[in-house]
Amino acid sequence: MDIEFKKITDFRRGTLANLLKDGYSFEPRFENYWQNQWQEFDDFFYDNPQIAEQYGFITVLGREPIGLVSWDPRKLPESVEMGHNCIISKYKGNGYGKRQMREAVNRIIAQGTKKIIVWTNEKLAAAQHTYESVGFIFIKKSEETICPELAGQRIYYEMLLK
Repeated sequence: MDIEFKKITDFRRGTLANLLKDGYSFEPRFENYWQNQWQEFDDFFYDNPQIAEQYGFITVLGREPIGLVSWDPRKLPESVEMGHNCIISKYKGNGYGKRQMREAVNRIIAQGTKKIIVWTNEKLAAAQHTYESVGFIFIKKSEETICPELAGQRIYYEMLLK
């Protein structure tokens, strides 16, 4: 069975927040810090389906949503910033995150940007590996303001396209 990339609006409200909750469940304390933001993200996309259909998607295996990725196009054509990106715990380590990110990068390139920006946290080694494996280059580290004791520093990456 192969993965597919489906529109966010093909799934019910709450799907994005649930995917993020599961994707970060390896450290349950993340939910304490980020659950409100995850719900706001979910609400925003479902309240704005025209944005949801252009600037994100859900990765599906069979009929099961296993991941998501989103991006912020407001600075096009100069840059796009990656938003949430996750694969649920059950499917981590199978290359789905890398394939999901490649698909997102291809869609963003098609939207005409010159640069893609993404950041993650120091303790999220799998995310760092995913970004580097699809061509993002390390730019800098900075302090994390939300939960530095859990996440470590922020790590910024860029992909220059033009």
